[in-house]
Amino acid sequence: MSDAVPEAPSDAPIVAFFDVDNTLLRGASMFHMAKAARRMRMVSALEILKFCWHQAIFLFIGENDRHLGSIKDRALTLIGGYTERELEDLANEVFERDIESRLWPETVGLTQEHIAKGHQVWLISATPQIVGRVIARRLGLTGALGTMFEARDGVFTGAFDGPVLHGEHKAVAAEKFTAQLGANLADCWAYSDSRNDIPLLTLVGHRVVVNPDSRLTAHAKKLGWPILQLKRASIREAQKRVRREAKTTTANKPPRATKKR
Repeated sequence: MSDAVPEAPSDAPIVAFFDVDNTLLRGASMFHMAKAARRMRMVSALEILKFCWHQAIFLFIGENDRHLGSIKDRALTLIGGYTERELEDLANEVFERDIESRLWPETVGLTQEHIAKGHQVWLISATPQIVGRVIARRLGLTGALGTMFEARDGVFTGAFDGPVLHGEHKAVAAEKFTAQLGANLADCWAYSDSRNDIPLLTLVGHRVVVNPDSRLTAHAKKLGWPILQLKRASIREAQKRVRREAKTTTANKPPRATKKR
């Protein structure tokens, strides 16, 4: 595709959605939270062994519904009985100790390409929103959409507050969010490695699959979606694609509904 004459900046917001686990970082963020919780005696040795097993499955086989359910059950065990501040402090410690060194610099770099275009960059993940919010803040991104947990008097009860943000639920959340924001989905972007995010990737006008699993690879090839392998040439092309195809916008304020409580 030849370079086109740049369009005038849009006055409507544009969102770039990034999956977290195995898209922005290698492995599952909740695994690292569980390790930290074990160090602080928040979970048992048995729980951390279960996390290790599911982390291995996640890295070498890929995400599946059985694995997801087990991870979320462990998440409930981790969160129940603790305050938002305690979990946020834990997430900050985990970011510095475990997550930062496991971030894919290539996809982190792509978030900055979108920031440079004036886009809002939101992480969107089944991981607890409190964890995603810390990662987003530490990377200078706009924010995070994630799984919510019920709290009473500032203490998590160990129950979900709404659906796990996974599969079709991710697409529903993204569609609702962009509508609140006043963004045009045709101008928005999404990045993911998982076949479970096909609904989200289909929703937006620009989608990029990152180190995809086999089913997403086949789907992307069939539809002609860009496939980003974390290699130098592939990254350069992805950066050029954002610079060439992404509209620039002057509207980058997040909606009030997403502000931290």
